[in-house]
Amino acid sequence: MPKIGNIDLGEFPLLLAPMEDVSDPPFRALCKEQGADLMYTEFISSEGLIRDAVKSVQKLDIFEYERPIGIQIFGNDIESMKLATEVTEKANPDIIDINYGCPVKKVACKGAGAGILQDIPKMVKMTAEIVKSTSLPVTVKTRLGWDEDTKYIVEVAERLQDVGIQAISIHGRTRKQMYKGEADWGLIRAVKENPRMHIPVFGNGDVFSPEIAMEKRQKYGVDGVMIGRASIGYPWIFREIKHYFATGELLAPPSMAERILAAERHLEMSVKWKGEKVGINEMRRHYTNYFKGIPNFKEHRMKLVTQDTYEVIKEVFEEIKATYNGEEMALV
Repeated sequence: MPKIGNIDLGEFPLLLAPMEDVSDPPFRALCKEQGADLMYTEFISSEGLIRDAVKSVQKLDIFEYERPIGIQIFGNDIESMKLATEVTEKANPDIIDINYGCPVKKVACKGAGAGILQDIPKMVKMTAEIVKSTSLPVTVKTRLGWDEDTKYIVEVAERLQDVGIQAISIHGRTRKQMYKGEADWGLIRAVKENPRMHIPVFGNGDVFSPEIAMEKRQKYGVDGVMIGRASIGYPWIFREIKHYFATGELLAPPSMAERILAAERHLEMSVKWKGEKVGINEMRRHYTNYFKGIPNFKEHRMKLVTQDTYEVIKEVFEEIKATYNGEEMALV
């Protein structure tokens, strides 16, 4: 049964991936309700934390009901990352996670996120310094390597374990792949099967259904799976996987009433959390999945993603309820 420090995560935990502008408190609240066992915040810039930048500091906010929760930080300077770790520890998370996986150009090309995969000695040194600077368990999220020729993850995972990390989540792609092609779980299995590894190894990449989650569990021997894109606008993925593991049956998808209620709550919390403009903007990426597969929904979706005032979007939701009301809402 995987544990991170003293945190018992249950038999086969489902983790919510840290995703920028997605894994915020409103969304995490919905995922927790649907069964996420361990969640991570959006990644936070170490430089932003040191400078006390408003956006970075706001991301430190966590709530009791979210526990266990990890705060994820990124950066390319070892001293800054140590200082950011001290700031992060004061926010009282259960875990501090280091982002060595973000492939986005503005992060990776400055040597942070997946960029550090081009300098493994620095990656190991930075990790060791962060572990030394906190009493909290430290975990890492990373990728297989920078490109096809540098997939050193088996050795890298072992070296990170040796300097003190207490779990590792591995996305089965290189930085060069970004999110294209298929995730290679064979190398994730190789990390797990390394006889020297004793910390939990979580797999990430292309877990889009309960059946895929089961396949990853059985075929690759990982200690749990981390879910990212499949959860956007669809927090029910956690509930569906758990039900499938427990019973072997696929749950019926959420009813239209459930979808509307979740999307409305998400929007309300988002606006309250980030203000009307940002809250509305960041909700737009979720609507497609909230209402995926619903017949004749295109016109409503267009309104949801183009309107920019909270009151008008609430009216759109009332229109949706009127269109898919009563019995039909339960059937869809």
